[in-house]
Amino acid sequence: MTLEQVDTFIDNHRKKYMELLFDFLKIKSISTDTENIRHCADVLKSNMESLGIDTRIMETGGNPVVYGELMSDNNDFTLLIYGHYDVQAVEPVELWASDPFTPEIRDGRIYARGVGDNKGQLMTQLLGIKTYMELYGSLPINIKFIFEGEEELGSVHLSEFVEDHQSLLEADLVYTADGSSHNSGSPLILLGVRGVLSFEMTVKGADFDNHSGNTGNVVPNPVWKMIELLNTMQDKDGNVHVSGFYDNVRGPSQTDMRLLSSLPYDEKDIGEKIGYTDLNMDGEAYYRRLTMEPTFNIAGIRSGYTGDHAKTIIPATATVNIDMRLVVDQNPADIFDKVKRHVHAFDPDIEVAYRGAMHPSRTPSDLEIVRVVTDAVGEAYGKTPLVQPSMPGSLPDYVWTKILETPSIIMPYANFDQHNHSPNENLKVEHFFNGIKCTCHLIKVLGERR
Repeated sequence: MTLEQVDTFIDNHRKKYMELLFDFLKIKSISTDTENIRHCADVLKSNMESLGIDTRIMETGGNPVVYGELMSDNNDFTLLIYGHYDVQAVEPVELWASDPFTPEIRDGRIYARGVGDNKGQLMTQLLGIKTYMELYGSLPINIKFIFEGEEELGSVHLSEFVEDHQSLLEADLVYTADGSSHNSGSPLILLGVRGVLSFEMTVKGADFDNHSGNTGNVVPNPVWKMIELLNTMQDKDGNVHVSGFYDNVRGPSQTDMRLLSSLPYDEKDIGEKIGYTDLNMDGEAYYRRLTMEPTFNIAGIRSGYTGDHAKTIIPATATVNIDMRLVVDQNPADIFDKVKRHVHAFDPDIEVAYRGAMHPSRTPSDLEIVRVVTDAVGEAYGKTPLVQPSMPGSLPDYVWTKILETPSIIMPYANFDQHNHSPNENLKVEHFFNGIKCTCHLIKVLGERR
């Protein structure tokens, strides 16, 4: 069976495949919407069962996992496919050009919440398997599926689930379709992720908001203390001054730098796509900062009054939300302890509240399975894929590489400018169908490899 015949089969089923995707996207499976999350899990289970996948819904301490498998004693290689069916909230709704849960195609792109992250990419996996079975018959490898409903909440119960079901999830490779492809349009293989640590810091002033005239120069404004604190934690050049923050950062290897230096870089194009045309750095610095270095990011500040009307107050509290992207071998718990020590040395009355974390993860680039997958992806796309040691963002990849001790490869099927987590999230139509083709071909190649 040639790739041209696979293309022809997919072309003949475009309408049906798109209908299945659209039905899935219409479900408002926002992570915190328990009712719709359950409904989405049930629909996903039905879709998987229609493909002959032995599927069950498994409970966690939060949203359920949808687990499935296609197993045969004749196969000696097992692929574990991971994805998530929960989506981000849609606010601000007024910035969407169309209803976020009524999918529509405009200018070759599907617009809907979750189409890129991750329902559309999840569906490419299932439809790629459907395509393979229709064309070739029985699968040449075993496939297990784990689709969670809490990735957008930080996968808070996934590590516990994996710990408790290690035998069930045993595999030779974990394969994830998530994230964004390279801005150049080339297929992109990711061998790891940065971790993340999220926390809040709250400075308290008076017991309640005060009149800024009646108590000005008397009641302290907590915003100023928060600004002072933040300035002790990171300087204007982005260097973090929390003691020990960089202690365990693993520097890039020669192989890492070789992979990063081979990635194409177009400063103007990237600047336009991320909405920051003042971007001013070379390609080596760009990729090193995105994949090999940790971050200290102020995600938001809450204090006082910022409405349209006059309200002259001294706010009672100031709260800042921080997320840190961590790299191998930083440990989120260790970094959080160091942050608390830094803050409490500055002022022991400042509250530091943990919000969530994911460990960083990395699969060695010199593994044979990495070469096999890279070759298969290149054949499917007719173009040599780029290989990146880590994605800039975070996924719960560590549960595979650290708990299961299994190599993990991430292959984004979504376009670079998918606007996931933002209004007008989209997936290019051709990216959707290319993902189906890639999944189908990968199964074939993995089967031949045995």
